[in-house]
Amino acid sequence: QMRLVESGGGLVQAGGSLRLSCAHSGRTFSTYDMGWYRQAPGKEREFLAAITANSGRTFYEEFVKGRFTISRDSAKNMVYLQMNSLKPEDTAIYYCNPGRLGDNDYASFGTWGQGTQVTVSS
Repeated sequence: QMRLVESGGGLVQAGGSLRLSCAHSGRTFSTYDMGWYRQAPGKEREFLAAITANSGRTFYEEFVKGRFTISRDSAKNMVYLQMNSLKPEDTAIYYCNPGRLGDNDYASFGTWGQGTQVTVSS
């Protein structure tokens, strides 16, 4: 069974950076596209970014383009989200999830992990 563990969150001032990590325990990690999501208090979970299984293509929501960068190291079963120029509105719990990256959308299908809390102070 696939298990996802997110880490790297914390408290940061506006304008700062964080690098989130997602560890995937499963022999099939390298075959999955992977995505990052977040959920702020009182809001629905929203998609942020995705990367194909072979790292050949990435896809970002408009509101994170230029600030967030997704990457992966399939040899280590890890996917990362580098977040720069953080804003208070980026405060949320961040999750990773396997799925399928289409031409302009991403569909997740895995079991959600606990996520990692990111808090950006103004």
